[in-house]
Order: sequence, then C-alpha cells, then structure tokens
Amino acid sequence: MKVAQVMAGAPAGGAELFFERLSVALAADGTDVLPLIRRDAARAGRLRAGGLHPVGLRFGGRLDLLTGPRIGAALRRFRPRVAVAWMNRAGRLTPPGDWVLAGRLGGFYDLSNYRRCDHLIGNTRGIVDWITRQGWAPGRVHHLPNFAAELSAAAPRRPDTVPAGVPMLLALGRLHRNKAFDVLIRAMPHVAGAHLVIAGEGPERAALQSLARREGVADRVHMPGWVDDTGALVAACDVLVCPSRHEPLGNVVIEGFSAARPVVAARAQGPVELIRNDGDGLLVPLEDERALAVALSAVLEDPALAGRLAAAGRSRYEAEFAAGPVLARWREFLSTVEKD
Repeated sequence: MKVAQVMAGAPAGGAELFFERLSVALAADGTDVLPLIRRDAARAGRLRAGGLHPVGLRFGGRLDLLTGPRIGAALRRFRPRVAVAWMNRAGRLTPPGDWVLAGRLGGFYDLSNYRRCDHLIGNTRGIVDWITRQGWAPGRVHHLPNFAAELSAAAPRRPDTVPAGVPMLLALGRLHRNKAFDVLIRAMPHVAGAHLVIAGEGPERAALQSLARREGVADRVHMPGWVDDTGALVAACDVLVCPSRHEPLGNVVIEGFSAARPVVAARAQGPVELIRNDGDGLLVPLEDERALAVALSAVLEDPALAGRLAAAGRSRYEAEFAAGPVLARWREFLSTVEKD
C-alpha cells in the first residue's frame, strides 16, 4: 500500500512530531510512505534515518504558485492510495487526483482549507464532533488518535540546574499564551520546595521569566528551551503538568501516561477527553493557580496517590495510545477508505 504524507509544519511541534513518528512507523510496518515536507534539514534527516525518502518543497504563502503543482506532480509519479494533508497549508495546497485525499486536523481549524478533501481526520473525538457540526457528513469524518513514544524504559535525566533530591515538576510545549505557563508559575509559590522545568521555546519567554522574578520563584523555575531528549525529562519528573488554556489534544498527557508519571492538567478540551479525573490523572479548573497548586501538592505529598495515578495512566497508554493499537486503526483507515 502506498501512502503520501504532506506536512508544511514548523520545525518543532506536537503535530509535526507525530507526523514523523507515524510516517516512520507505517514504513517499518510495510507501507510505502512518501513524505512531502517543507524544506527542513533536521526533519529530513530524521525521516531518512527511518528509511524514508522525503521530498522537500517550499510551502510558501498565498503567493507561492509552485508548491501545489509540484505536490501534484510528485503524487502522480508515486500513485498513492491515500494522500494525507496535515494541517491548513498542506490541506490548501494538496490537489485532488486519483488518490483519496484526507485532511488531518489537530485543532479547530478553518475548514475552507480542506474543501478539496474527500475525508477529514481528527485526533480527538471533540474535533470530530465539531467538524460534523460544521456540516461534514459523519461518514467522511474519522477519529484516529495519536500515539506517543514508548518511554517506560527511558533513562531519567534532570537538567543540571535542578538540585538533586528536590521534587521536579515538568511542563512541555511552545512558550505561548495558550499553554498557560503563566498560571503554572503563579502556582509555584504555593508548591513548597518543588522546582519547575518548562521545556520549550517561544514568544512568551521574557514575560514568563519576568513573572517568575515577580513571584519570587525565579530560582525554582528553569527554562532550558527546546530539549532533544524530552523522554529523559519526562522519566525524571515527579509530576507532568499540562496547565493549558487551549489544548485540543495534549500529547504531553499521553507521554506522561507512557512514562508512568502522574499527570495534573487544566480542564482544556484535550486533557478532559484524555484524563479520567482522580483515576489516571487530576484535572483542575482553567486559569486557577490555587487549584493547580493544591493538586500538585497533593500528588507530591502522597506517594500512594502518585503511584495509583501513574499506574492507571500507564494502563491507558498500553490499551489506547501505544503504537500498536493506534497503528492498527491507521492501517485499517488507509486500506479501506474510499473517495467521496
């Protein structure tokens, strides 16, 4: 079976990371995969290391008149059964043809970018429900979840700036207002003794550093930027935190499940769908630093609670979010979906 994967994404991000993981995993499972990507040496290198042969294209803005025809030419040469367009720009530029064209959404995007698609894929049930409410026929909208890396055997490694013997909280993601790292920093004065690592980069760095100083916790908040081996950080943390205001999925929650780490998250749409409150994680209200601090302190101070949440999250990962069950769903979709 031949599948083309079209991605115009940023150098880093949750959707981009899953695109790479899925492309490599499908190829390892016997699918002939052609990745068409925005030119990015690091991404191309990772895909080639997985046995793939990516094609780099410009994927420019509205005045880019060449990328769309070049995608079409590559698809006609490759002759895929299915072409999957990842996110808005790929959805807008990937032409229809003899292949099934499926748009893959990881958020509540402008659906006009996908008007040429035969089918749409949402990585949460909430996204799927939203797409059907916009008028898409239910038979043309499909829920296919992400899988996270297997982190149960990851060797834990803390940043050098975090002292030994202190509890370590971990948050991952772009330093953007949607991630609500400001709420998490405001919670830190109420979480005694713990250090916080926020691994990511983005436009909010200076504002978050300033906030940490004003809150008197700058010595306990560490911002190392993007980290190549996030698995080592996840394995090393005492609690994985997802404080987002807006989070359609929450890949970090699944990574916490994978590493058997207790997870505390705000009630954004993705975490609410993923977490069974007080079962495999704790959920707190949005924008509530005091409630977040109470939940984090409860997990840090109660090893039995932390262990119970971690074990339940690991069970969820194995049943629903490991590569095996998720790949099986993707293979079924790719091998059976038909043109509209």
